[in-house]
Amino acid sequence: MADHTPSPDLLRTITEGASNFRDLGGLKARDGRRVRAGAVYRSDHLARLTAEGVRALPALPVRVSADFRGVQERAATPYAIEGVRVLPLSVEPSVFRRLNAFMQDGAVPSTEQTVGMMCETYRDFVTEHAATFGRLLRHLATHDDPLVFHCTAGKDRTGYAAALLLSVLGVERDTILDDYLLTNRLYRRDPGAEGHGPAHVMNVLWQVQPAFLHAAFDEIDQRHGGVQRYLQGPAGLSAGELQALRERLLAD
Repeated sequence: MADHTPSPDLLRTITEGASNFRDLGGLKARDGRRVRAGAVYRSDHLARLTAEGVRALPALPVRVSADFRGVQERAATPYAIEGVRVLPLSVEPSVFRRLNAFMQDGAVPSTEQTVGMMCETYRDFVTEHAATFGRLLRHLATHDDPLVFHCTAGKDRTGYAAALLLSVLGVERDTILDDYLLTNRLYRRDPGAEGHGPAHVMNVLWQVQPAFLHAAFDEIDQRHGGVQRYLQGPAGLSAGELQALRERLLAD
C-alpha cells in the first residue's frame, strides 16, 4: 500500500466542508523522486466549505480551482472563494444518462449492471473527454500557482484526472490505485448532491472500485498504446509539456 494519507493539519482545516480533500504530494515515482507537496490537491466540490475552510484554502496557498462538474452541477452548488480563480473544465456525468435510460420502463439495474455503467463512464472519460483532461495537465505544466481539482464527490472525474497526472509523473499504478481508493475512506456523502435511487445502485455510484479505474487504463492501453501516446494524441499535449509537468511537480 502507498504511504500516503492526508496530513492531520489539513484535515482539521478542510474536511468540515470538503471531505475528500487531499494533497497528492509525497507519492513516490519510479525514478525515486516524489510528487511535490503543496502543489496539487484533489477534492470533492467546494461549495460546502465552512468559513474556516474558505480561509484555509488560499492560505495553503491554493490559487486555482479546476472544476470538472457539469453545467447543472455548478449551477446547483456554486461557490466563490476570494483569492481562488475557478478554471471550468466541464465533463458531464454520463452515468446518470445511462441509468435514466435503463430505468425508463421501470427496470432497476443490478449491482453488476451498475458497475458496468460506471466502467463505461470511465471509458467515456478516455474517449470523449481527452482534451478536457489534457487542459488540466497543460495548465499544471505551464503555471506555478498551487491548484485543486475537483468534481462533485471528488471520486470519478477527479479520480481519473489524478490517475492521469500521477501516471505522467511516473507513479506506479498500484500506488495510483491506493490513492484512488482513499475516497472510500474519506468521502462523506452529500444527500443534496447525490440524487435518489435504489440503495444498491447508490452504493455503487457513490463509492469507487478498482474495476472503474482499470476500465479507463485498459481503454488507454488497448486503444492508444499507453498513457504517453494517449496524452500526446487525443489529449493534445506535447512531449515538452509532459516533461515540463514532471520537472514542475517532482522533487528529489
